[in-house]
Amino acid sequence: MGITREQALEYFRSDDLIGVGMEADAVRRRLHPENVVSYIIDRNINYTNFCTEYCTFCAFYRPLKGARSEEGYILDFETIYEKIAETEALGGTGVLMQGGIHPELKIDWFERLFRGIKERFPRIWLHCLSASEILAIAEYSELSLRETIARLREAGLDSIPGGGAEILDDEVRHRIARLKCRTEDWVSVHRTAHELGMRTTATMMFGVGETMEQRVNHFEVVRQLQEETGGFTAFIPWSFQPNYTALGGRGWDEATSVEYLKVLAISRLYLDNILNVQASWVTQGLKVLELGLHFGGNDVGSVMLEENVVKAAGTSNCTTEEELRRIIRDAGFRPVQRDTLYTTLFLN
Repeated sequence: MGITREQALEYFRSDDLIGVGMEADAVRRRLHPENVVSYIIDRNINYTNFCTEYCTFCAFYRPLKGARSEEGYILDFETIYEKIAETEALGGTGVLMQGGIHPELKIDWFERLFRGIKERFPRIWLHCLSASEILAIAEYSELSLRETIARLREAGLDSIPGGGAEILDDEVRHRIARLKCRTEDWVSVHRTAHELGMRTTATMMFGVGETMEQRVNHFEVVRQLQEETGGFTAFIPWSFQPNYTALGGRGWDEATSVEYLKVLAISRLYLDNILNVQASWVTQGLKVLELGLHFGGNDVGSVMLEENVVKAAGTSNCTTEEELRRIIRDAGFRPVQRDTLYTTLFLN
């Protein structure tokens, strides 16, 4: 059993960052005594930047109509196939594919896309579509949520990322993304996927003016669903990037590295029923990533051959497999390449 709600709040208020980190590191060592840190080689493919949800924290989306709609795109299947072929050639094992909400992209479009990918690249793992996208596909296709996920799985969808979680507290969600799905809807997507035998990840984007209590609300929602289904493979927290966003334009300051490390450590302590917690280099950079491996993180995510959403907010950290492996070794761990389900592929 992880720490209590009251303990989590106490840790958030504490000035003893190192002490919190040491406790998280102890949980990490208990769950991962083999002293390894994992990473994956995959690619983020954003199939469209058109979106109808207009989230204030997003610099990536383009409206379907109006002045900036000419900057919108929908990738054709051949372009997506080319990106996956390049990924495979570089040793990649999967793709994380997400995009905006587009009323014309119904289930038949995704079924044709996934089938086409699996026919050409049978070994590539498809970790695709946020809860918001799946809910929209169901609505636009006039299908139930369960039938939508079942059909997508039949077409080749292997697992579902935790994107769209942001903060799982409806007061926060209404303030930063009024049109986006509510907490209950996000949970329903992941619960249904778990019931159908699929694994998913849970994420958290913090630093959007939420309270410490609301952060703990987020942890509790995730912990309760994991207690119920056991379907989450990993928890991945990252900090909001305010540049070029409507929310950032309201004077939001970027979360500090200290704040990031504290959230990472408390998530490891609170969510001890989820085996893996990922430290992020995309928003925080490589130096903070290395520290994160002593604050509860046992995974460094992806080499990420392509990434567009965070880059649109003005953050463009990048890395290579060799650099990630060096950072893992310098932090005192052995690097291992994994697949999307956190199964070890190569011990380096």
